[in-house]
Amino acid sequence: MHRIVYVFVGAIAGIAFALLATTTNVVPLVSGAIASPSTNVAETYRELELFGKVFEVVGKDYVDKPDETKLITSAINGMVSKLDPHSNYMDAKNYQDMQVETSGEFGGLGMQVTIEDNVVKVVSPIDDTPAAKAGILAGDVITQVDGEQTKDIPLNRVVAKMRGPVGSNVTLAIERQNEPKPIVFTLTREIIKDRPVSFRDEGGDVGYIRLKEFNSLASDELTSAIKDLSGKSPPDRIKGYILDLRNNPGGLLDQAIAVSDAFLTGGEIVSTRSRDPDQSQRFYAKPGDLIDGKPLIVLINGGSASASEIVAGALQDQKRATIVGTRSFGKGSVQTIIPVGRGDGALRLTTARYFTPSGRSIQAQGITPDIEVLQQVPKDIQSQQFDISEATLPGHIQAQGQEQKGSQAYVPKDPKDDKALQMALDLLRGTEANAAFIPPPQQALAR
Repeated sequence: MHRIVYVFVGAIAGIAFALLATTTNVVPLVSGAIASPSTNVAETYRELELFGKVFEVVGKDYVDKPDETKLITSAINGMVSKLDPHSNYMDAKNYQDMQVETSGEFGGLGMQVTIEDNVVKVVSPIDDTPAAKAGILAGDVITQVDGEQTKDIPLNRVVAKMRGPVGSNVTLAIERQNEPKPIVFTLTREIIKDRPVSFRDEGGDVGYIRLKEFNSLASDELTSAIKDLSGKSPPDRIKGYILDLRNNPGGLLDQAIAVSDAFLTGGEIVSTRSRDPDQSQRFYAKPGDLIDGKPLIVLINGGSASASEIVAGALQDQKRATIVGTRSFGKGSVQTIIPVGRGDGALRLTTARYFTPSGRSIQAQGITPDIEVLQQVPKDIQSQQFDISEATLPGHIQAQGQEQKGSQAYVPKDPKDDKALQMALDLLRGTEANAAFIPPPQQALAR
């Protein structure tokens, strides 16, 4: 039997967190074994009989004939969702959507979109994709998708309509500034890769890498980014690297391990512990550091969750990186995806906690940065919620220690206004001193 272990968070307080995972094994759910030996089996059967009677009465006597499939789905969700915020039942569509998200590849058009003033606006078309080839521009407003108006429609529904089978067509109506009439585009969907990594050279002496999620492309793209950055400047000019995990909701466990391993030469990365001790696992780094011991600063905030916390915790405990920013989200649980029925749906069930190398559980506590840096939040958005955390979620698994509620998750759009980023640059360049900043290994040996 196989298992698929997932580390992920849900949609909380208006911030969309991805459902991301790692694959190890698949456990089919079969009938039988309704109760464990310690459970009163007779009582369990009586309760199940009660459920059957209620289901029969509702199906027979409700004012309108109900959809029995929806009744069963709602009943399952009612049971599982009461366990904790991250356990739930996924129907066939949601299960399929989750698999698409974790793969990092899907049939689509290739553009980043957002909601602004209740309209869907293009942030940027992605190079060499149907959207870019057709001439769609940043700032274009998508008013219709296949004839359906997009105004006041949830963004995820609009995105879902633009995705679809590779080779199929979709028609968009777009309003563009200074164009008197809407422009109609008919595009053919192609395979789009959801690039999780962006990077830039900061002044020729610091490499900046932004990792937005841990999908299946994360570690390979991180490796490519480091190679590109290290090739732009002589090694002796590079003072260090910044890994930005802010507002990264998590992702594939194996990708979190691989990203951590990219900067470590040995030692434990993370362990997972379940109710059954035989199911516990430990994961270790292999020799080799992609940045050759250069100083590393990891940026986190209240939106850094799950797999992001695994990376930050491993690098912090191993004293390989300095963590800068605000306390992380605090999701320290592992979910198992269990296909049910005929493979149409799946159960997402919390089955373990994970621990950092020093044995810390960050559940409802988060990772505390070595150097805390608060951002200056603009007055016009100060009333918005930027202090979400695992500890604020109803029904969350309790912490093994003092819970921490709330942490700032705001990141300024302009890097010049980004206090955490500027602190990281100053530390690496030596224009700012802080005892918590970890020097490169060669400097540490010289002391």
